[in-house]
Amino acid sequence: MCGIVGYIGKKQAAPIILDGLSKLEYRGYDSAGMAVFDGEHIRTEKAAGRLAVLEHLTHGGETMQGYSGIGHTRWATHGAPNDLNAHPHTNQAGTIAVVHNGIIENYIPLKKKLLDKGYEFVSDTDTEVLAKLLDYYYRGNPLEAVTKVLHRVEGSYALGIMFADFPGELYAARKDSPLIVGQNAEGCFIASDVPAILKYTRSVYYTENQEVVRLKADGLQFFSVDEEEVTKEPATIDWDADAAEKSGYEHFMLKEMYEQPKTVTDTISPRIQNNDIVIEELNMTEEELKAIRKIHIVGCGSAYHTGVTAKYVIEDLARIPVEVDVASEFRYRNPILEEGGMVIVISQSGETADTLAALRESKARGFKVLGIVNVVGSSIAREADSVMYTWAGPEIAVATTKAYSAQLVALYMLAMKFAKVRGTIDEAAFGKLLYELRCLPDQIEMLLGQKEKIQHFANRYVGARDIFFIGRGIDYAISLEGSLKLKEISYIHSEAYAAGELKHGTISLIEEGTLVVALSTQEALFQKTISNIVEVKARGAFVMAVTNEGNKAMEKAADYVVYLPETTPCFANSLAIIPLQLFAYYVAVGRGCDVDKPRNLAKSVTVE
Repeated sequence: MCGIVGYIGKKQAAPIILDGLSKLEYRGYDSAGMAVFDGEHIRTEKAAGRLAVLEHLTHGGETMQGYSGIGHTRWATHGAPNDLNAHPHTNQAGTIAVVHNGIIENYIPLKKKLLDKGYEFVSDTDTEVLAKLLDYYYRGNPLEAVTKVLHRVEGSYALGIMFADFPGELYAARKDSPLIVGQNAEGCFIASDVPAILKYTRSVYYTENQEVVRLKADGLQFFSVDEEEVTKEPATIDWDADAAEKSGYEHFMLKEMYEQPKTVTDTISPRIQNNDIVIEELNMTEEELKAIRKIHIVGCGSAYHTGVTAKYVIEDLARIPVEVDVASEFRYRNPILEEGGMVIVISQSGETADTLAALRESKARGFKVLGIVNVVGSSIAREADSVMYTWAGPEIAVATTKAYSAQLVALYMLAMKFAKVRGTIDEAAFGKLLYELRCLPDQIEMLLGQKEKIQHFANRYVGARDIFFIGRGIDYAISLEGSLKLKEISYIHSEAYAAGELKHGTISLIEEGTLVVALSTQEALFQKTISNIVEVKARGAFVMAVTNEGNKAMEKAADYVVYLPETTPCFANSLAIIPLQLFAYYVAVGRGCDVDKPRNLAKSVTVE
């Protein structure tokens, strides 16, 4: 959600801010704005629409001269996406400017108080309340004003703040919304995500909840909410800067699909040692692993779908009961967490608000939490008891591909580790699984090589209104993700169903020409799935099947078949998802959709 970039230093701020914001477009937004101190005043420009509008308005930042500034791309929550509601917001005199990610939950009573004090408001946002509240508390000491505001507001926030009286300083603060601070020889930066400043510095600081940062051209200071100075050590970002660029690909999503073999290799290779799975990040003894009685997996969207797959794999291999929860429902259903339970939370960004809340709920109940995340130093990485990183590098496209694949193999390795330690599989079975795991990158590469075949088929369905995905067992989990990929980037209505549920109502939606994508990778369920295919074909459906090579019976049942290389049924998702990603991508491209930045969606959902 939203993007923040700030800079103070020896160079012109506006071009740096615009460049940084362009690296955050993947997060989703509907307006953009910037405030720069021009030597006398804070000058603000903002506009609804894409960042290109703001770039045109400011001639690439050339018309906003100054060495300190803050910028923002907004994803509307309070108020329509228009110029007035765009950030930055200022006080009445224009001497304080604020950009904000998150939601101020008590903004209504705060706004009422300020109205009673004579303040006027021009926007519908909660953020303007922050600007006016800063003005109310400001008595010549910016740090004091910021901390007083933080004591009053409730909710989530990442803030960038400028005071005209202190042109040599920027201020930043956060609570439950991501914010990093960086520094190089020419200045200091704030950003809501690493790609925004990756080309300028790899030395970053991760701010904790309710910490305040004072940035100057030549250094940084950190303070607690009680104005006590805090000492922090920088972290080094080792992402390849080229990974945040398109590198000749038409879209980031296509590039990231093609990075999946490397992503899977990078995630599994360090953890395969001496023909064993070694997950040092677990920080659990074999006795503790044997004592696990139940696992709760929590995630949102695609991360939730990897959890559904993991339920089948862990229960099959390790014989541990697994519950999978949508993170936004987990803490509100008063979950039963019993002794011997383990909680696993999954998030690409490590900042997903609902998943972070589930983590905190679990820890508040005394349960240890394992986080599976992609971003080093993210909130979940810092707050979880242990963290297992997926080494996917920066993922820019809103629709996840490579991070999803990395999460899958991380969960496979956990399942294998649990199974071996608990003795639910023997050495021969473990060795076969290890061999199949190592084969996945090359098999994914081979499937990506079939893109022309998938593209040709996808072109037939750019005008589709409804598409259904069906499967049984792990194939149902694959269907969930395949359906989500299609709907989120092509805007075609798509649903995933457990194939056995078709006759309980869903089959009434099938009509002549409806495309049904049938997943059939579990050999024990081949005949059951073929029966479901026959059912929908009898109602006029056209069936695309994704199945294992050698399953020739599928050619008689389905109209179009994609074959997958041989692997263990437990790992089938890693292969079956590839043609579904390609299908969704080429349908969306054929419809002229903005594949990397689908409407109404954001990469990192940091508000509930």
